[in-house]
Amino acid sequence: MFAIIETCGKQYKVTEGARVRLDLMDTEIGGKVEFPQVLCLFDDDKIKVGQPHVQGALVTGTVAAHGKDKKIIVFKYTRRKNTQRKMGHRQPFTEVIINGIKGL
Repeated sequence: MFAIIETCGKQYKVTEGARVRLDLMDTEIGGKVEFPQVLCLFDDDKIKVGQPHVQGALVTGTVAAHGKDKKIIVFKYTRRKNTQRKMGHRQPFTEVIINGIKGL
């Protein structure tokens, strides 16, 4: 069984027991989180699609860790103008362990 949830303006495919990296959330490590915005639910032979969300569906999880992703380099360059700019960026994330999917 898996579900597609929407959080922080993005969509994620989740299954029970999966570890998912989401945008940074202000929840403590070990805290419980709920995702009521479930777009689709898939079981072996059952499919439930919401319009836009599935009524009564809920995905629960536990916050496992907070951290930062690998550094990416942002390099801007303008030719023939002797202009260049180099910056780095590390995106913060929250890692969540999915505990349960309810709704089918």
